[in-house]
Amino acid sequence: MNVLGFVLAIISSLLIPGIITITKAKMSGKKGPGVFQPLFDIARLIRKGNVYSTTTSVIFQIGPIIYFASVVVALLFVPFGQYKGLLSFDADFVFFAYLLGIGKFMMIISAMDTGSGFEGMGANREALYSMLVEPIFFILMGSLALLTHYSSFYDLFVHIHYDSYLTYLIAALGVYLLLQIAMVENSRLPIDDPKTHLELTMIHEVMVLDNSGFDMGLINLATGLKFALYGGLIANFIFPVEWSLYAQIVVFIMVNLLFAVAVGLMESFRARNKLAKNPKWILMLSSISLIVFLCVIEITQKLL
Repeated sequence: MNVLGFVLAIISSLLIPGIITITKAKMSGKKGPGVFQPLFDIARLIRKGNVYSTTTSVIFQIGPIIYFASVVVALLFVPFGQYKGLLSFDADFVFFAYLLGIGKFMMIISAMDTGSGFEGMGANREALYSMLVEPIFFILMGSLALLTHYSSFYDLFVHIHYDSYLTYLIAALGVYLLLQIAMVENSRLPIDDPKTHLELTMIHEVMVLDNSGFDMGLINLATGLKFALYGGLIANFIFPVEWSLYAQIVVFIMVNLLFAVAVGLMESFRARNKLAKNPKWILMLSSISLIVFLCVIEITQKLL
């Protein structure tokens, strides 16, 4: 049954970008494109050939492929309710994080491989924000490991028992943190605006200015997959594992739909941070993750 979770995540990844776009369009009073328009755009890009600058090396050519592959493999670790992910072992969340890090690293060095000053600035900013957001993920997962005495994604979520106000607070803060991590990792508002056209303030979009055709299609597909990946982790905070399989499927789909709508709403009603404020904003998220850790300390009475 773990294959079912992977398939549902793939389907969600294809719909999430379109739902986000429609939500933003409706909030601004526009009709907006159809939910499948991002898929049509990706299909158009994949049918095209790649154009490589003579100043680039093989690093630029393999960067998008490794980035896409890292996200797909990371998706295999996400459990589905009472079923493990296709890949699952102790402390798999550590491997999961650094697997995504490998893909991000390849995109950063491929951007620098172009020799463009603008892409170098974008790569520098994305590396900084990824470095700052990493402790948030590890503090959150480490806190859950301390609470449940397990270290794999599957066991972390299955053995969370919501039997007090503090555990409900941990779940709520965990969902919020994963949502914000997804926004940072996908370079969305308030960190970055995918619709901006000013190279001096762009982050992710300026990194992929030289990518085209099939490579650009893979990069866009990876964005949807990363949203579905974090949406799947959020769903596992909410999954009633004792429910039937069909109920869990409905919950998974609804959570991912609401996740996409929430992203669209947040991007409709918030402004982009000034670049100097982005590190402070991410560090604020770290302080929230420390609240989760303190709640776990209180529940487990580790200070006594």
